[in-house]
Amino acid sequence: MGIYKIGQKLDYIKELPFKLEKDIQKLVEKNLNSLLHLRFIHSEFSLNNFRIDTLAFDLETKSFVIIEYKRDKNFSVIDQGYAYLSLMLNNKADFILEFNESQQTVLKRTDVDWTQSKVIFISPQFTNYQREAINFKDLPIELWEIKRFENETISFDQIQKTSTKESIKTISKNDEIVETVNKEVKVFTEQDHLQKVDVEAIELYERVKERLISLENNVTVQPKKQTIGFKVDNSIFCDIVVQGKGLKIYLNLKSGELQDQKQTARDVSNVGHWGNGAYEIKLNDLDDIDYVISLLKQSLRKNKG
Repeated sequence: MGIYKIGQKLDYIKELPFKLEKDIQKLVEKNLNSLLHLRFIHSEFSLNNFRIDTLAFDLETKSFVIIEYKRDKNFSVIDQGYAYLSLMLNNKADFILEFNESQQTVLKRTDVDWTQSKVIFISPQFTNYQREAINFKDLPIELWEIKRFENETISFDQIQKTSTKESIKTISKNDEIVETVNKEVKVFTEQDHLQKVDVEAIELYERVKERLISLENNVTVQPKKQTIGFKVDNSIFCDIVVQGKGLKIYLNLKSGELQDQKQTARDVSNVGHWGNGAYEIKLNDLDDIDYVISLLKQSLRKNKG
């Protein structure tokens, strides 16, 4: 994809390749919260003959995230990803100790949701084979492409999985490491949230999802353990909890930021809840969708860019 600067004429902006993997690592670690909304724990974390480039923690899912940087293309994302996950699950105490030694808060074993563990690979480019390798609905591995340009900008994009219903478990029956990890790590899908609710709630969710996806070209869906998140520019702008015959929608806005003439939303900033942000909306009727979407647009605009 070509990038151009607009002036009297279009000026092509050349890519400025990273010379070393370490250059990518330094850039990402310095901006870990901005890029991936993760807390930095440790760089070059060594354990049992493994060296993890970056160890991070996801405060939202309460889980550890392993980040690896690659410039070469000759590696298997499946093999390496599951090797790191196996290392983590077999050495939980070491990961918690590393967190406690580097942070100002104490993390207990029960504070961690190990089912949400994942590995992120970051590279300037992935091969078609590597892109195809992640096309499983329940794979706890993500690929992110990073590119640097001569006008002091970077692009940072997640490689999206194609629509697939196949499970990694269908091809991993003879791989002991993959099978062991899959017994403990769970990648949640939309279907996990929809399979136990009434058809009314499913229809509401599908209608809201359709409207949200159409708001911006880069809106993506991120199912998690308790919620289904909707992201724009790598920021969650709302979370949906599917319940019974309706939805609870959480807007990622601070108290006082929402203009709500009908007072549909409830301020839950001082109440425990699963989603991001201070506002909760209950949606039980298709007739209310237009107004609810107008509120969600405010959150999208606030979290965009």
